[in-house]
Amino acid sequence: MRDKKNLTDFDFKDKKVIVRVDFNVPLQEGKITDDNRIIQALPTIKKLQNSGAKVILISHLGRPEGEYKEEFSLQPVADYLKDAVKNFKFLPSKTVVDGKVREGIEELEDGDIVLLENTRFRKEETKNEGIFSEELASLADIYINDAFGTAHRSHSSNVGLAERLPSGIGYLIEKEIDNIAKAIENPERPFLVILGGAKVSDKIGVIENLLDKADTILIGGGMAYTFLKAQGYEIGQSLLEEDKIILANDLLNRATEAGVKIILPIDVVVAKEMSEDAEAVITNIDEIQEDEAGFDIGPRSILNFADEIKKAKTVVWNGPMGVFEIPKFSDGTRGIAKALANSGAFTIVGGGDSAAAIEQSGYRERISHISTGGGASLELLEGKDLPGI
Repeated sequence: MRDKKNLTDFDFKDKKVIVRVDFNVPLQEGKITDDNRIIQALPTIKKLQNSGAKVILISHLGRPEGEYKEEFSLQPVADYLKDAVKNFKFLPSKTVVDGKVREGIEELEDGDIVLLENTRFRKEETKNEGIFSEELASLADIYINDAFGTAHRSHSSNVGLAERLPSGIGYLIEKEIDNIAKAIENPERPFLVILGGAKVSDKIGVIENLLDKADTILIGGGMAYTFLKAQGYEIGQSLLEEDKIILANDLLNRATEAGVKIILPIDVVVAKEMSEDAEAVITNIDEIQEDEAGFDIGPRSILNFADEIKKAKTVVWNGPMGVFEIPKFSDGTRGIAKALANSGAFTIVGGGDSAAAIEQSGYRERISHISTGGGASLELLEGKDLPGI
């Protein structure tokens, strides 16, 4: 995958270059609340601009389900970009590509940048149907993919374009691949993996791929309760994948055989319901009551996990330790974020709530690499190839 052509392999001067970026940013009342994905895309955009390219940016935003919906317009991103880059213009169209868009692109001069509308306004996008790929490809001479967040999807704006134009990857994807590969292929040891989130089934591939690579795996979040159940603990109403208990037990046994430590919580934060108003209680894992559910790891587990992080030289973290969006169940996730920020290890945080915890805690600059793609980073950790690259 890392043999893919990059920005050094092309002469961009006087070429129309269509760039798949990931501007799927969070919005509140039409305003961008986290601009990290745009910031991460700027080095590639500016490199192309400075190389004399005519730059055509394409991205999705949200899930408009294949039709034009004003609330999913990229207008807020366009408003941001007009202050972030020079010679920028938005070319909106309800169908993404139309006659007016084509005219606007024909008028571009070297160094100009345009943004098209949300690619998911077209139903063909997520199905990778040829007609939309052909319309996009007809606008440009070269295709550059710099949207790591959608690299695990086979869509018209990545796979479809790469099949129709000379193509390569931008700085962001190159950085993502190199950092994650560095962590899992040649880590400085001890190599620690921290996994959270709701389901064991979401992380099976990661655990299996890393059993012969990691030294220690810490497991928190909702997925921990299936492992605890496999060890014979009563977990009350906590999240359980009953059909994965045997698999969880098998993974624990295989880890032991491989000499890999799997460490589970020793205490948890329980409540009778998952709500802001619920009474939260810290309890040991062997004292969870029948009417209680665990929604976060407890303070002793946080200290245990932090001690393991201190020992590590390479750390990969994917998935929250609890129901992070509810403050009383967020201490575990925030505790891990703080421990990573204070460690001297090479640290990678993979998308979603884990990245949000780092951002909200103000630790962004103290993490070696924060991935812009949760699903894509997971698939790389599983050892899979990404169709979009």
